[in-house]
Amino acid sequence: MKFSRLALGGAVLALPLMLGSCATMSRDECVAADWGLVGETDGAAGYDPQTRFAAHAKSCQKAGVVPDQTAWYEGFEKGVVRYCTPLNGLEQGRTGKIYHNVCPVNSSEGFLRGYHLGKTEYDQRHRVESLDSRISQLEFSIAELRKKIADGTLKQAEAEPELRRLNRERRRLRLEMISEELDLRTIERDGEIFAANPDMVIPPRYRY
Repeated sequence: MKFSRLALGGAVLALPLMLGSCATMSRDECVAADWGLVGETDGAAGYDPQTRFAAHAKSCQKAGVVPDQTAWYEGFEKGVVRYCTPLNGLEQGRTGKIYHNVCPVNSSEGFLRGYHLGKTEYDQRHRVESLDSRISQLEFSIAELRKKIADGTLKQAEAEPELRRLNRERRRLRLEMISEELDLRTIERDGEIFAANPDMVIPPRYRY
């Protein structure tokens, strides 16, 4: 993807609307900046170019420094080359990072194959962790009820219906978690296969 310098300039003009107090660079960093290197670093990290450049401009205002837009832009395009690889796509997806549509046409397909596979793994792991958390909450509730029964603040007969309900739900979630964990193992295996062969065609389930 090519980024318009005009669009970047427009982002700078609009930066009071886009940004709050978030600073991307210190005063000293602004003064000493090699803007080509800053841009290359930003590109290699996959930042949204308009938002990122505007953030630098905002950060450097108080230092009286105006970022070199041309140098930054040229550096950004170099950095994007390092970012837009299938293996980095896999890593970005696995860590749940947002993709800002920065890859050019000639590398976006490979990056997105890895990204979608990694993002599927990330989402599936989140499902498993969510189930585990819900089971822990149920176990806490069960333990609390049993504690009340033990100390006499709640009669066994009164607690029994709720205990049965909680236990049923815990069993259901445990079975669901076993299934989701098996699915996660399959996705992780596919990710390892892809990491060893980034040119492979990924299964349809990972194509968004």
